[in-house]
Amino acid sequence: MAGIGFEDLLPVMATKLGGEGLMKELCNGFELLVDKEKGVITLESLREKAALLGLQDLKEDELVSMMREGDLDGDGALTQMEFCVLMFRLSPELMEESWFWLEDALQHEQLNQTTNNNSSI
Repeated sequence: MAGIGFEDLLPVMATKLGGEGLMKELCNGFELLVDKEKGVITLESLREKAALLGLQDLKEDELVSMMREGDLDGDGALTQMEFCVLMFRLSPELMEESWFWLEDALQHEQLNQTTNNNSSI
């Protein structure tokens, strides 16, 4: 029986914690991996701390690939935002669900605006 992968776990966490709780957990993950002196995740800090997130089995080229994929501005490090975007990209199911959350939030906001506009007439 195959183990549960990260891409399987993130949607479960999102369902259990909600959007705000999931973002808090992602921020906690960032803090675990961050190079405290630089304030970003570097390849070195990822390599040193990968086991904390159950990533001890990743090979060097996989760590490098993860850094490259997440490094949106090309500076060789991951900011907190880049890390969160990477975590969502690594979970296709969660990416799909996030569109539903966004649509629901927009509909809710639109309903609130319509209600507020009608009550001021």
